[in-house]
Amino acid sequence: MPGEPRPLEIHLRVNPKGSNTNMVHPVAVQTLSPVQYPREEVKHYRKWFSWLIPLFVVANIVLFVITMYVNNCPHNSVSCIASFLGRFSFQPFKENPLLGPSSLTLQKMGALDVSRVVHRHQGWRLISCMWLHAGVFHLLANMLGILVIGIRLEQEFGFVLIGLLFVISGFGGSLLSALFIQSNISVGASGALFGLLGGMLSELITNWTIYENKLAALLTLVIIIVINLAVGILPHVDNFAHIGGFLTGFLLGFVFLIRPQFGWVNQRYAPLNYSPGRAKPKFKKYQCFLWVFSLVILVVGLAVGLVALLRGVDANDHCSWCHYLSCVPTSKWSCHTEPSYCVSNQLGNQLNVTCSSNGKSSTYFMQDLTSSKIQQLCTQLCS
Repeated sequence: MPGEPRPLEIHLRVNPKGSNTNMVHPVAVQTLSPVQYPREEVKHYRKWFSWLIPLFVVANIVLFVITMYVNNCPHNSVSCIASFLGRFSFQPFKENPLLGPSSLTLQKMGALDVSRVVHRHQGWRLISCMWLHAGVFHLLANMLGILVIGIRLEQEFGFVLIGLLFVISGFGGSLLSALFIQSNISVGASGALFGLLGGMLSELITNWTIYENKLAALLTLVIIIVINLAVGILPHVDNFAHIGGFLTGFLLGFVFLIRPQFGWVNQRYAPLNYSPGRAKPKFKKYQCFLWVFSLVILVVGLAVGLVALLRGVDANDHCSWCHYLSCVPTSKWSCHTEPSYCVSNQLGNQLNVTCSSNGKSSTYFMQDLTSSKIQQLCTQLCS
């Protein structure tokens, strides 16, 4: 009728992923008699305030400070680095090159120790180990990566989904690490960090149709992941935690980070007098398939892995080459990372220590001997 506004045609404008905002807003377009409609932020593409990931980072830093306080190097060790820090000073480089506490302290604080998980029913270590770090360098590397990747994901998908992705990926990394590395303790949030990377990759795949420049984004992300996994073949790096966290996060991304299609959002936020040609599905068929497939594989994989671990299964017995995924020996380094074992005899202030691995023996004269001091002497003698 004359004087009435023509029906609105609704479009969606999507900002590129690299821009300052990732919100999608309905945009009204009409040719005659423009009518002002209230702009409503589409909840499926809203921008969240990130607070959980920074809180996780703060928690990791606080726990590292507490760990160094408990470590108390001047009291429990023969020598320390940065002794002006008092009880917060670091263990010697020969014992810990990452500027951190002793392995005994990490074990006391909740490091992943397979023998304690299996034989003492301390399954909680599969979670607690992801909040501990071996040193300052280890802590800084992980926290920087978590901030860069985690904040972006939390802004796009909210604290609930990304918080669950972080914790479950960390658990998955600890589980795979425990199945393959059973003679050493393990700590770090690397599994959770790689889970965030895996979630980014699967999110790009499952929401493939809504992104621009997706091939360039996919190539960049794959290169970053490959480089980070390649670093894991160096000695003293738990690459099984990286791989386990990445696979867990990759599968969770298909479940948690799925987005509805623009056609469905277009219809949902269209005005009442807008009549589409035909109803659009909320998700594409491939999205639904990936959701179901990933959820099944994830649940079955975590359940089977946990049962195998609690039964004391050593995955290396079933995969003779898998140890190369965590360390590749070269002429520059060795992958022999067995813990140091020594036989010690004390007579007054005299301590005799013999390394079981290389047969070296030495005598020390000191007072106030502690198990940490003896362990430090053993590490130096066996290195």
